[in-house]
Amino acid sequence: MRVAIAADHNGVLLKSRLADWLMARGHLVDDLGAHTTDIVDYPPLCAEVGRRVATGHDDLGIVIGGSGQGEVIACNKMRGVRAGLAYSRFAVEISRGNNDANVMVLGTKVLGDDEAEELLALWLGTPFKGGVHAARVAQISALEQQG
Repeated sequence: MRVAIAADHNGVLLKSRLADWLMARGHLVDDLGAHTTDIVDYPPLCAEVGRRVATGHDDLGIVIGGSGQGEVIACNKMRGVRAGLAYSRFAVEISRGNNDANVMVLGTKVLGDDEAEELLALWLGTPFKGGVHAARVAQISALEQQG
């Protein structure tokens, strides 16, 4: 699987850890920055991850910020992106299983590194349930077309 990953200044260290974790499990990783802890705005990072996922260049995306709140909002402005804020096991299971989230957003001020890694493993291992949920995802996609 090919995964796009990006982080603002708050998430640089966690981004590196998760990228290494993904590569150790055979995934291809596109690290889109940031690469230092210098303050950086997250919306352009979210847009780049979103573009890569929406066009199929990358299968999934991961965005890391302080709380993740702004990042999940920015990611979900991108057509074709269904970003879920991963703050608990329940949130991850719902975002992947019910909403077919293709971008995972993590907050370093909310989660410890080990917990973030565990949530990533759960996110990757949770299949989309389809059925009634597929109809709802289709309705979400239709909202994007309406503008």
